Amino acid sequence: MQQSELLKLQKYLRDLFRLDIIEVVPQPIKDDSAEVMVGEEFIGVIYRDDEDGEISYQFQMAILEVDLPATN
Repeated sequence: MQQSELLKLQKYLRDLFRLDIIEVVPQPIKDDSAEVMVGEEFIGVIYRDDEDGEISYQFQMAILEVDLPATN
């Protein structure tokens, strides 16, 4: 993904989640996806899909049960 594309995605996510520390950074090897970070923590991947000239993005985030707060 191009730097301008990453910045647009970053702005979108920051506005959507109202969180200014979200960063969208390129992956070192792949050019069709980027990593999403909150501060120093990796939270997911955005994949770019270019099908029939229409571009869309998929955000994938895994939530581990061990990371969830305990409930009583």
